[in-house]
Amino acid sequence: MSEILELDRADGALHITLNRPRRRNAMSFAMVDALLAALADVREDRSVRAIVLRGSEGNFCSGGDIKDLASARSAVPDPDGRDPIAVVNRRFGTMLQAFEAAPQPVIAICEGAVLGGGFGLACTADVTFAVQGARFRLPETGLGLTPAQVMPFIVRRIGLTQARRLAVTGADLDAAGAVRIGLAHEHLTATQIDDALGGILARIRRCGPEAVAATKALALAVGSAPLDALLDTAADGFAERFRSAEAMAGMMAFIGKTTPPWAEGA
Repeated sequence: MSEILELDRADGALHITLNRPRRRNAMSFAMVDALLAALADVREDRSVRAIVLRGSEGNFCSGGDIKDLASARSAVPDPDGRDPIAVVNRRFGTMLQAFEAAPQPVIAICEGAVLGGGFGLACTADVTFAVQGARFRLPETGLGLTPAQVMPFIVRRIGLTQARRLAVTGADLDAAGAVRIGLAHEHLTATQIDDALGGILARIRRCGPEAVAATKALALAVGSAPLDALLDTAADGFAERFRSAEAMAGMMAFIGKTTPPWAEGA
């Protein structure tokens, strides 16, 4: 998959690098499928403690590949008659959902072009670094299109008013601005990336992997059910976690002032 993605496992993390530098890492259909496959491969693997996502050669992702989308115009509709462009567009949304729902923390390192679908992808990460020189923008309306699949993720990340402003104007947002509106968590220079990434990975390795997965699922469930029902579900989940081997090991380590098994070497 080196012509589309570079995958590397190191220090308990899966490092995914979008690898289409000549297209500023634009998202092709093949790349979407490869990303879904990479996420599926590690979904149940708790030895993978985090997923680190970035783009090759100084750009994160310049959005969907317009040439690929154009080729879908002449594709045969699926059996239910749905427009093939709608089918492939929704596939991109499925990939965004997979990143957001990954049991492992997802860290996005945003450099250079962070446009359209890349903007949406940055909004699915648990931790997003905005590197000096990054340019965040939603160019779709300037092309006569809509940011169809990314908009729900962007609204949830930065709020309705900021999402509307950026979408209807196509305005640029720099790294500092991305932090200011809550899209990114830290504004880094290029020389600070390695230290910042190493620090956040070390902190993640101190957390129980099953507890992290359950916490992400709980956070994503907010707003999907009435508060009473959500709190009941959360209480049941807390009880299940409390009785788990992972929690028992964590609490015993706390009482004994030792290191829990998952954090050894962190």
